[in-house]
Amino acid sequence: MAEFPLDPMLSKAIVASEKYWCSEEVVTIAAMLSAGNAVFYRPKDKQVHADTARQAFHAGNVGDHVGLLNVYNAWKESGYSPQWCRENFVQSRTMKSARDVRDQLEALLERVEIEPCSGAGDLSAIRKAITAGYFRNAARLQKDGSYRAVKCQQKVFVHPNSGMVQVLPPWVVYHELVETSKEYIRQVTELKPEWLVEIAPHYYQRKDIDEHETKKMAKGKGRAAL
Repeated sequence: MAEFPLDPMLSKAIVASEKYWCSEEVVTIAAMLSAGNAVFYRPKDKQVHADTARQAFHAGNVGDHVGLLNVYNAWKESGYSPQWCRENFVQSRTMKSARDVRDQLEALLERVEIEPCSGAGDLSAIRKAITAGYFRNAARLQKDGSYRAVKCQQKVFVHPNSGMVQVLPPWVVYHELVETSKEYIRQVTELKPEWLVEIAPHYYQRKDIDEHETKKMAKGKGRAAL
């Protein structure tokens, strides 16, 4: 993983992507994450149009990581068009930076003998690879709409700019934690809780997953008895 000039967790996701046959997709996501958070812009006089364009990349509640993948792929299909960026309220400079990073990462894949492969739309494979890198950043939904980190129990909230802020899946994995007025998680993707034990058995045990379900059942029984 030292070959990749990236955050160790992002590097781990790239290494894991070969196992899940989606290295092409994960390298693109890594490039987009490395290019910074300023992918979209929102002019004051066109906020509704900008929001609609942004939401289109998250259609189907695919999550923020796949949303970034969708942005890059659509830009690539346009021939890397600046006009496409303007029409979709996407920062052209950020996209050019992402393309440069992606080219570098592709060259590194060959050096470390990771086979370029595509999951051909297998979203579970992409999510598993992301989870393999960011398993420590797993959180589960609470009744008040917040999330709690599975291990440290820290209370966090989905960032308002996330494509998942209106969805709030039961379990998520996130890219980073941002502290402003609240502790927000940014770049959020849904995961299945059993993946944590499958992918990181050295870090999670079945009780970490079952404990949450047991508490829910216990509360339900308590209400029924009243």
